[in-house]
Amino acid sequence: MDKALTILYAVAVLSLGYPAYTGAEENTGFVNKEKERTKREVQKTLTVTTILENPFTMMRDSQMEGLCIDLLSDLSKSLGFNYTISVVKDGRYGAKDKDGNWNGMIGEIIRKEADLAVATLTITAAREKVLSFTKPFMQTGTGILLRKDATIESSYLFSFLSPFSKETWIGIVIAYLITSLCLFLVGRLSPFEWTEISSEQKQFTFMNSLWFGAGAVTLQGVEPHPKSVSGRIIAVIWWVFSIILLAAYIASFAAFLNSGNEQTPNIQTFEDLVKQRTLEFGTIEGSSTFNYFKNSKNPTSRMIYEYMDKRKDYVMVKSFDEGMRRVKESNYAFLGESFMQDLVVAKHCDLVRAPEVITTRGYGIAASLDSPFIKSLSVAILEQIESGNLDYLLKKWRENTCSMKGSAGWTPVPPQTLGGIFLILGIGLALGVIVSLIELVLKAKCTADQEKKSCCSAFSEELGQRFRTRMANQDNPEKVKP
Repeated sequence: MDKALTILYAVAVLSLGYPAYTGAEENTGFVNKEKERTKREVQKTLTVTTILENPFTMMRDSQMEGLCIDLLSDLSKSLGFNYTISVVKDGRYGAKDKDGNWNGMIGEIIRKEADLAVATLTITAAREKVLSFTKPFMQTGTGILLRKDATIESSYLFSFLSPFSKETWIGIVIAYLITSLCLFLVGRLSPFEWTEISSEQKQFTFMNSLWFGAGAVTLQGVEPHPKSVSGRIIAVIWWVFSIILLAAYIASFAAFLNSGNEQTPNIQTFEDLVKQRTLEFGTIEGSSTFNYFKNSKNPTSRMIYEYMDKRKDYVMVKSFDEGMRRVKESNYAFLGESFMQDLVVAKHCDLVRAPEVITTRGYGIAASLDSPFIKSLSVAILEQIESGNLDYLLKKWRENTCSMKGSAGWTPVPPQTLGGIFLILGIGLALGVIVSLIELVLKAKCTADQEKKSCCSAFSEELGQRFRTRMANQDNPEKVKP
């Protein structure tokens, strides 16, 4: 029966010319209906509020322009709506006042004075409770904005140490002491460094070894020189080590001097900021950054909040631009959104952002909780991201005048760069000590043949005489020749 009905339906379709039904057509029709519904929802003129923030929203010849303005224009074309845009009256993003009322752009949307807020408005839990947000169109975090020379203090007095890192300097001192000790040891073992074993004259003492090593580092010849093959092996290896070290130091020091004021502050993390006492620091009053530190349970974040809360009358600022000016003009660190800080650093070459970024968040478009536009706007924003249009807008409005200067920065010579020369020095020292032992063994063998005794006993006597001579001479000073 079902097959018969199907055949009759097919005959009717063919004879009457009706289009055949397919699942794909139903799907296409659904998508078209959804788009039509979206356009009907946003077919009215929307009221948009924003805030002036370079390069997102700027006033040029009584006209607004910027990244957010271009994004809003593209969204309006995609969804087919018109809009009027104005700057928020109190110049704030939005926070609760003492009475629990919201100010800024958030307050205007809650009071139905605006339909949308299009700006660098951070999506937070507190704001999500009173507003609806689209998917984020950009990501940001919390960073530290600094002046490059803000925390470089009296270290200029010891800038001559800057070409090498602390680890490298420690390694050089240890290498110098070990080399001097090896020279002293070879001087005691090798028979060529002694004119007479029972005499303390003309031996290569430890002080001679220290003086010889220091002279090689400064490229100066000092007396006495090693006379044995083993001593000269160590001397040559130490000279090679010193020459390479001096060449690396001179090259790095020249780069350090040529880098001028490109040195970055020594504050790398928020913990460094809390520990120092040179810079004051603050953020925008009532901002999401301030609320993050206020609500955080992290000990470092709590210390930052307590510092700012006690000094809020003079460390808090009203806007990002005010915070940037204070960084440039005084010993001040500005805590704010890292994305905005990166834009400022790319334009102002005397500023830098500390490497650490915490609490990743996003910028979103806000509307009232009952707004029918959020879903459509979120889809349109995702389309803008996937098409690469947002990346294009960022490159269009981002002024990057400091990228070439920033790439020419200077860093100390890392320890691993000189690791090879330390290895060669170690091999040379070991070789010198081994050769000195061979020299002593040959001397002991010669003595054993002359005195008709075993080589081992002769070697033991030779070794004992070299390391007991000083003690014996101290007990019998009359034996020492004048």
